[in-house]
Amino acid sequence: MAANRETETDDGNAPNGRTRWRVFALMLFGSFSAIALMLTGLSKGAMAANFAVSGVTYKASADELVAEGVAQFGAYDKGSGEKNHPVLVNAFKHAELSDFCQSFVVEDLPGIGDATVRIEAPGGMEAQRLVLGVEKVNGDLTLNNVQIGRDASQLDLGPEGVGGSPGAFGIQATGARIDGLRQQAWSTTASTLNLRDVEITTKPGHHPCF
Repeated sequence: MAANRETETDDGNAPNGRTRWRVFALMLFGSFSAIALMLTGLSKGAMAANFAVSGVTYKASADELVAEGVAQFGAYDKGSGEKNHPVLVNAFKHAELSDFCQSFVVEDLPGIGDATVRIEAPGGMEAQRLVLGVEKVNGDLTLNNVQIGRDASQLDLGPEGVGGSPGAFGIQATGARIDGLRQQAWSTTASTLNLRDVEITTKPGHHPCF
């Protein structure tokens, strides 16, 4: 979906209180080193998901994500046994995604081998209180009325009760837009998910959303 672009200032900030990163995965969140910086101060162990995650990540894509009430901070998803996974928590009060796709691989099925489960909603997805434990994200990001470097335990623009450990690095904004979303994540929680025109398929082999 084509996006309406605003002219950026010399420091990379857009007018009207908006901050933009052309490829924000490279600027802030797109590597384990960036996530590691955001994990500083997690001595009390904030977790993204309130359940133990599987040992498999999933991929999700959308032409566009538009969200209200945004909070971001470093945390971890608890895996089985002692293994935990560092994540960037992306939390939204409300989010809408157009042409949504999610996929994950089921490995070593008897007589089949690997298979891919795809959940596709060409009509889009709408979510309330959406919290993602993200490993990697790519896309074009615009944040509205952004605060960068806020104490992660003091975030008050995202979903109520969602925050990191005291002293940890946090980001919040009144709204966000991501064009060309490509995401790999460990977990998703939401109070409500509505997928329009959904189709779920399972096919032998690897058929990821991207």
